Amino acid sequence: MGMTLLREVALTTRATLAGTAILVTGVLLAACGSAAAPSIGGGVSSSAGSTPAGSTSAGTHAASSAATARVSLDVTFAASPGSPAVHYTLLCEPAGGTTPDPAAACAKLLTGENIFAPRPLHEICPMILQSGARATVTGTYLGRQVHITIVNGGCDIARWAKLKSIFG
Repeated sequence: MGMTLLREVALTTRATLAGTAILVTGVLLAACGSAAAPSIGGGVSSSAGSTPAGSTSAGTHAASSAATARVSLDVTFAASPGSPAVHYTLLCEPAGGTTPDPAAACAKLLTGENIFAPRPLHEICPMILQSGARATVTGTYLGRQVHITIVNGGCDIARWAKLKSIFG
């Protein structure tokens, strides 16, 4: 009987350890990718609020249309922390802004998933950056405030690809 009791204790201990290992593995996997991939240079681009070179009174017209547009975005792309930034504005419904083809950009932006929606909690993503490039997007999207920095890598790979296809 003593041997049977030792066997039961050993089996129970093994089962408990296996269950604990599974639980710890699940917690670690859930935590993996729960934070956004780090942005190189960190934070918002310092040129996000600057006026693009060569802008004219069209910027004033864009500002007055922004109040009625369904989408009003300022997007600043920076290839790396030390490189000059490229700035675009985009208005949708009615289409306008400084992007080369506002109507086509709006059509791409408004189809498919909302690239500005929060990521799902506990999303598992590669923590690898494709480059040091980042885009800072501010404004409104379908009535909601947007202020997001999208990096070229990590959990933002799909967002980056869509944003680049919209703005070129």
